[in-house]
Amino acid sequence: MARVTYSPGIQYAQGALAKPKKQDGHKCGDYLIGTHRTAETTNPDCTRLYVRKANVYDRSTPVKSSELEARTKFAAIAQMVQARKNNLTTLSSDQTAYAAQKNEPGGKKTWKSYLWMVCKEAYEASNH
Repeated sequence: MARVTYSPGIQYAQGALAKPKKQDGHKCGDYLIGTHRTAETTNPDCTRLYVRKANVYDRSTPVKSSELEARTKFAAIAQMVQARKNNLTTLSSDQTAYAAQKNEPGGKKTWKSYLWMVCKEAYEASNH
């Protein structure tokens, strides 16, 4: 394993440092991924650098029907959340209901998660 040393002033780099370029139906180059371990350790070398082939993230199996259904459901609920967030006629009642359940056990702590819960329940009620 090689030791990674960056330029002065850069302690570490984390994430994709280089990605393959997609051109004319094929990918040129490889992924260059930098990681930084944040867990406590006695080892002073906490930075790693990996090179991965361009096709490593390509799917090896066909998409299942259950995955397509989950994608469709997610897209529909996301669209419902966006519409409900911008709907001024239900905004005040939604905010009141959100505030009432926020501090309850199992209550949604963020506005967005509350809207997702409400829209998911509405979607499942209308599709079952």
